Amino acid sequence: MKVGFIGLGNMGGPMAANLAAAGHEIAGFDLAAPAPDGVSMAVSAAAAATGADVVITMLPNGAILRAVAADIIPAMKSGAVFLDCSTVDVDSARAVAGLSVKAGLQAVDAPVSGGITGAAAGTLTFMAGGADAAFAAVSDLLDVMGQKAVHCGGSGAGQSAKICNNMILGVTMAATCEAFALADKLGLDRQKMFDVVSTSSGYSWSMNAYCPAPGIGPQSPADNGYQPGFASELMLKDLRLSQQAAEAVNADTPMGARATALYADFVESEDGQGQDFSALLPRFEKRDRS
Repeated sequence: MKVGFIGLGNMGGPMAANLAAAGHEIAGFDLAAPAPDGVSMAVSAAAAATGADVVITMLPNGAILRAVAADIIPAMKSGAVFLDCSTVDVDSARAVAGLSVKAGLQAVDAPVSGGITGAAAGTLTFMAGGADAAFAAVSDLLDVMGQKAVHCGGSGAGQSAKICNNMILGVTMAATCEAFALADKLGLDRQKMFDVVSTSSGYSWSMNAYCPAPGIGPQSPADNGYQPGFASELMLKDLRLSQQAAEAVNADTPMGARATALYADFVESEDGQGQDFSALLPRFEKRDRS
């Protein structure tokens, strides 16, 4: 396929490189990032989109997505697919999809899970929203960039799935870090704690696959000084999106709201900026109940 790829940062860059390595013709654009292997750089986002069968965007937020969409939709050929892999608010995803369809295009919102390592390895999970035909049109590309793609429903369903998933992740990581800090104060050995919880009712991805305690469980960012696999500020972004969505549909999400406030304090008032989201554990270690 001829693919335009806009947004070639830590996630978009390796995703575009994987598509190029698979034999697709990639025209890329980014305001700052260098050209990934195999990607020909265009002079503008609109130039990258011109003539493409599929245009993929990986952008920081909904406002930027809307601005880029306004620029590239007029340049895209009729019937092409606008595949947005950013994590943005549901309203922006639906608005861009609506503009795309009105212009004679197809649209898919497909945010990802798997982080930088998953982007590089081609093992991302995609949560997709859009029409059946649009999803089918990009399935081969999703198979190159990831290990699983789930068609969740109509436009905005991919973003809805992503923010619900990451609200669970933020809440469970906070609880896992709290529990390790409590275990420390109770004199419980961390390895024993892991051995029990990882095989009983406290089992979770945060504990079993991404343990926040250094030297416990599989290798994780905790074993690398909490250098981010998934940065705390990105978790905060996703949690805020979850609360924005909850407010829009009048959903009661007290745990999500508390996790959002906790990560906001950690990122904006403490030392969480630039650390992995599992670095809440050393934060809890240093604090008492007061």
